[in-house]
Amino acid sequence: MEITKIVITGGPCAGKTTAMSWIQHHFSRMGYTVLFIPETATELITGGVAPWTCGTNLDYQKCQVRLQLVKEELFEQAARTMIADKILIVCDRGFMDNKAYMNDEEFAEAVASVGGNVVDLRDSYDAVFHLVTAAKGAVEFYTTENNAARYESVEEACAMDDKLIAAWTGHPHLRVIDNSTSFDEKLKKLMNEIISFLGIDNPIETEKKFLIAYPDLEWLDRNPYCHKIDIVQTYLNSPPGEERRIRQRGEDGHYMCYVTTKIPMDETGLKRIETEHRISENEYNRLLKTADESKAPVHKTRYCLTFEQQYFEIDVYPFWNDRAILEIELSQDDQKIIFPPELHIYREITGEKEYKSTALAEMIKKKQKAA
Repeated sequence: MEITKIVITGGPCAGKTTAMSWIQHHFSRMGYTVLFIPETATELITGGVAPWTCGTNLDYQKCQVRLQLVKEELFEQAARTMIADKILIVCDRGFMDNKAYMNDEEFAEAVASVGGNVVDLRDSYDAVFHLVTAAKGAVEFYTTENNAARYESVEEACAMDDKLIAAWTGHPHLRVIDNSTSFDEKLKKLMNEIISFLGIDNPIETEKKFLIAYPDLEWLDRNPYCHKIDIVQTYLNSPPGEERRIRQRGEDGHYMCYVTTKIPMDETGLKRIETEHRISENEYNRLLKTADESKAPVHKTRYCLTFEQQYFEIDVYPFWNDRAILEIELSQDDQKIIFPPELHIYREITGEKEYKSTALAEMIKKKQKAA
């Protein structure tokens, strides 16, 4: 059985309700059993439990996060009993959405109240798809009339949209779906992003990579739309034409483990088939025994940055103090990229062998041997 849990999130009046209908229609036809976890905030608020009816906002948020996690646990438990090969659990908002409605101290207390940590709670979802509020780019369609729990003005909706993107920044698979097209095209883009993530008809990923000047780390650290992640990447012995690696990814001593397989579709490496699965710590340690001894583990700090509804990943390595590598995954080959003005882009290095992660792993190994 294959169970995948994704989040559909977004600012107020972003199209989530219609998106759920599209997901049900498209993925049921593709052979998935689709389960939907309703938005917890709407359930509570329409039932009379709200930030303004509880003692404090934190009192309300503690109730909400607890109910949300219980619902997700029960849906996953039920899914494991079903006679189905492929199950897609779709969460109408996920745990990190709650962060947008609390200050940092309140959120830390809410996390502690469920006995968790941010890495486990954020990265327990396989993918996150953010639909941008109509208040950004389609303001004529913004309304509060179709949701009794919605109350935000256009300005408040835009601010909340920004907070939600910031809350999820740092997730390994966050995609932002904007309003640069018609609403139908927006939902088609969402469907294609989910299809690509699920690997239906081969998950072809288009990625571009750029060499940049060593970034201002203080600017990144204080940027509310940036999140710092520690990564250790180890390459495994792999068949010819295939790359396999395992990765520890997390922060503050809490990590998730993944195994990834990449097969290039052309010589440039711009297009490739990529599959990635979360694995247990025991499986990670078992796979470590099959590490490619010609390559050293690669340690890096990744700054996940959202800018102009794009998701950048800036990798800073301990052996460079003059440069770093920026990556972005594209939904279309000719997609325009808007870079943050604070970053100095030297040039595109997509496909250049010396800047591939495998080449860096080999370089580190040679330096270790020479020492």
